[in-house]
Amino acid sequence: MQELLPIAEKIGALLKARSETIVIAESSTGGLISSALLSVPGASAYFLGGEVIYTLKARRLLIDLPEDAFKGMRASTEEYVRLIAESVRTRFGASWSIAESGATGPTGNRYGDAAGHSSIAVAGASARSLTIETASADRVANMRAFAAGALNLLAQCMG
Repeated sequence: MQELLPIAEKIGALLKARSETIVIAESSTGGLISSALLSVPGASAYFLGGEVIYTLKARRLLIDLPEDAFKGMRASTEEYVRLIAESVRTRFGASWSIAESGATGPTGNRYGDAAGHSSIAVAGASARSLTIETASADRVANMRAFAAGALNLLAQCMG
């Protein structure tokens, strides 16, 4: 978590200065993205909420999209996280959102992705997505790498 704090502080300061807000929908990071952003004093000024969408059941209950919105796509892809990011941003009325889905390890996920795979999307005034492949089965290291990747992508989008 310590390595995430400097970027979270930078993002928190930007969000506060701009009076902007953020919402998070994360999966394989298990709440690390939200935790990093909430570690910044004054986070209540910008953090609207976060969801850990770790299972299909969680997605069905927490993401306000019909099942046919996901037709032809699978989790842990950039297309999937872009849809989730835009959906939660709109639903919460947030300036920004991050969505993440992947396979931390030590094995791959049920979608065929190897451990160390994560897709991340940011939605807001600028939108981007990326896929990270660490080629590692180290679960904790992957969670940290994915969270850092998400926060860095947000910082890039914010300018």
